[in-house]
Amino acid sequence: MNQVRIFALGGLDEDGKNLTVVEINQDLFVIDVGLKYPDKERLGVEIIIPDFKYLIENKQRIKGIFITHGHDDAMAALPYLIKQVNLPIYTTPLTAKLIEKLFKEEKVSDYQIKVIKRDDNMNIGKVNIRTFSLTHSIADAFGIAIESPFGYVVYAGEYIIDFNTRNPAFACDITNFAEIGKKGVFALLTESIGADRPGYTAPNHMITETVEDVLEDAKGRVFVTMYEQNLFRLMELMELAKKYKRKVFFFNQEQRELLRLAESLGYYKMPLDLELPKGKFNNDLDNVMIIISGSGPQVFKLMHKIALKEEEMFTLDSDDTVIIASPIVPGTEKEASMMENELYKEDVNVITLDRRKVISMHASIEDIKMLVYLLKPKYFIPIHGEYRHLVNNATIALDLGYYADKIVVLDNGQIATFENAKLANTANIIKLDEILIDGNAHLDSSGLILKDREMLSTDGVIVIGVVLNFNTKEVIGGPDVQSRGVIYLKDADYIVKEIGAILENTISSMVENKRYENMSARNEAKDKITKYVLKETGKRPMILPVIVEINLAD
Repeated sequence: MNQVRIFALGGLDEDGKNLTVVEINQDLFVIDVGLKYPDKERLGVEIIIPDFKYLIENKQRIKGIFITHGHDDAMAALPYLIKQVNLPIYTTPLTAKLIEKLFKEEKVSDYQIKVIKRDDNMNIGKVNIRTFSLTHSIADAFGIAIESPFGYVVYAGEYIIDFNTRNPAFACDITNFAEIGKKGVFALLTESIGADRPGYTAPNHMITETVEDVLEDAKGRVFVTMYEQNLFRLMELMELAKKYKRKVFFFNQEQRELLRLAESLGYYKMPLDLELPKGKFNNDLDNVMIIISGSGPQVFKLMHKIALKEEEMFTLDSDDTVIIASPIVPGTEKEASMMENELYKEDVNVITLDRRKVISMHASIEDIKMLVYLLKPKYFIPIHGEYRHLVNNATIALDLGYYADKIVVLDNGQIATFENAKLANTANIIKLDEILIDGNAHLDSSGLILKDREMLSTDGVIVIGVVLNFNTKEVIGGPDVQSRGVIYLKDADYIVKEIGAILENTISSMVENKRYENMSARNEAKDKITKYVLKETGKRPMILPVIVEINLAD
């Protein structure tokens, strides 16, 4: 019996960390391997990646990984997966170059990248795969159609419908959609981020008209903050700088390198003499556009530093204009607010692009309707977005006449199983953990380290130390109690004495009952001290008992 299973290991009921799996009988195809940035509550966590346990356990069945575009939410968790399982990666030229750069930074040397066309047709094993070009904020984006016994399973991750895009690296081929639709689409998986926005996204994704008005009136320098990987928007700014005869200075060389990669593939040609090299920049130049870019909240932190006069290269003055062209996304709200507040203190002209007029390059309601109309899928599966986004997307399908039993809203790890061309069940669930990354290292997926950090930041820490005779287990030193962020020791002498006494009494009792063991003694004392401190102070600090045993000479 033929079977198709569709599920996500990330990207559902969340913004980012996209990873979708399509199983055709025994063949397994992975689409996108992205990360997401943590909110401010995730203390010390830099990024969050999907749980790869299922993929590692089933690596023999994986036929390939398809990376649909070069954004962090689609590709940046790849190093953490490829270090564990070396699988073939299929992607387009620009994304391939970005992945190679990422692998070099993360010291991944053993990998297989197979460069494909945006509109391609190939066989992987016994399965026919078609790719189709999509318009997104970075060049070379594509969707994928995987042939199953029931028809194509189509994944259109992030896109807009824009008939005015003249750059072939950004354009999409509507006729390709229609052709796939004629051959029969069993299931369509498509993004949900903009599923509550009426109309089409285009032409409201363009910033040219808004920025042009600003450049007409700007007296001094123009700073523009933007997300590093928004290549479409960067190219708009380059053309405007050329039109208004402003030199362009890149504060972030990462974004300049992205533009160079696009140039090397013939996707763009930087206007001659437009760029101002770092060696020729000085703070007195006024006819210049300064691009401040970064990933996630980093872009707002950089501009905040400039406003605080913590960046030596720039000193803001009243003739400067700052255009905030990077929309506030989940996880960046605090940094964006602090930046904007400080900019107003510096008396510069602050222009925040109106998110209702200039919108992100994600599919709006009519974009999604267009795709559904052309592909005519039997089943509709919303992906990419918080649960409210997924429901909004499902509502679009309902409005188009789909019955509820043909719309499948899933959670991460929840498997939609199809048999005999019908939805059999969604009862099977893969248990997933969030993998937290601190620098280059994994944090424990259970979140214990994060809980410790939260405890330290709110209720402090108490360290209690004693020294024992290794042979007799008698206390020969201490107890010594140190408190940080909990109580002022001089004002709580009785608490300090009782904490020390609890540790001593715990050890004595265990020795007397012949059940003493160092780790057990520390754990038992920790529980008792935690209860005592909570009763006396109302706080739950981290309690760290330390028992040092010394082997004394006879």
